[in-house]
Amino acid sequence: MGRMTASPGRRVLLAAPRGYCAGVDRAVIAVEKALEQYGAPVYVRHEIVHNKYVVQTLEKKGAIFVERTEEVPPGNIVMFSAHGVAPVVHEEAERGRLATIDATCPLVTKVHKEAVRFAKEDYDILLIGHEGHEEVIGTSGEAPEHIQLVDGPEDVAKVEVRDESKVVWLSQTTLSVDETMETVDALKEKFPQLISPPSDDICYATQNRQLAVKEMGAQAELVIVVGSRNSSNSKRLVEVAKLAGSREAYLVDYADEIDEAWLEGVSTVGVTSGASVPEILVEQVLEWLSQRGFEDVELVKAAEESITFSLPKELRRDLREEAATLVAERGGAGTETGAVTGTGSGSGTSGE
Repeated sequence: MGRMTASPGRRVLLAAPRGYCAGVDRAVIAVEKALEQYGAPVYVRHEIVHNKYVVQTLEKKGAIFVERTEEVPPGNIVMFSAHGVAPVVHEEAERGRLATIDATCPLVTKVHKEAVRFAKEDYDILLIGHEGHEEVIGTSGEAPEHIQLVDGPEDVAKVEVRDESKVVWLSQTTLSVDETMETVDALKEKFPQLISPPSDDICYATQNRQLAVKEMGAQAELVIVVGSRNSSNSKRLVEVAKLAGSREAYLVDYADEIDEAWLEGVSTVGVTSGASVPEILVEQVLEWLSQRGFEDVELVKAAEESITFSLPKELRRDLREEAATLVAERGGAGTETGAVTGTGSGSGTSGE
């Protein structure tokens, strides 16, 4: 194995776009800014984005990640992750006397708003997504009595609705485009009057990264996707690569997880990264490959991305003072005074 000297035809195809999307970029910067402005600790409910390296880096800076709002001591600041939360979580933060920063990706917020609107009009909402994923839990929580989860085409058989003329589908933003359409087709067969959402739920970044991998997978015998195991969009890239014709595709968090045996008989390696992956991790993979004779890197460009989102508006306020006021005003008892102060966009059910 150690004799991997450079031989002709060894090349790397590097996908573009790859890595950070606008929603992840915004969420990660929001945590850093909150720590700068308000000092540590800033609590974050659930991993801010699904990436091991990002979470560990932010922990070193003073972020504390919790799975439940109740774990945050009263009078503190809590941030909601890019995946979004159900309205009940805003209520928990209010009861817990916490100032909140909502780092939900605006594209997830859009799906939440669609859910609220269709529920108001009394539709049955079929949410295509993966059971237990943070984003699905958040969206379902907007209208639990109207929403049922459809986890792939094989789930369609057991779907039941009240009125076949009032059914709409929505989707998790990080799914595989092709698989989602397969589920939609199966649903349409069962419910011919099924309505599609007014705009595409699967986000632009998910789609673009899948497009680039499709182009790459057709030419590469091996595709390495940099991303974490709990990242839905990263896992989808592995599946898309295999469907596109790549012999093997693997998900790795770091370069040192790559197995040299994967390179056996491989002349073209495709490299990409999920939407929550910092570029430094991709650079380390390229370095690892170049040390093993894969020095020639070609860019496979599937789309241009220029979209950015402005930071959560709560960062413009003095949240430490707001949190202190909440505790002072409401003391140990959960009285209603000052309940809305400092809960950011937590009032009402918009789930923004």
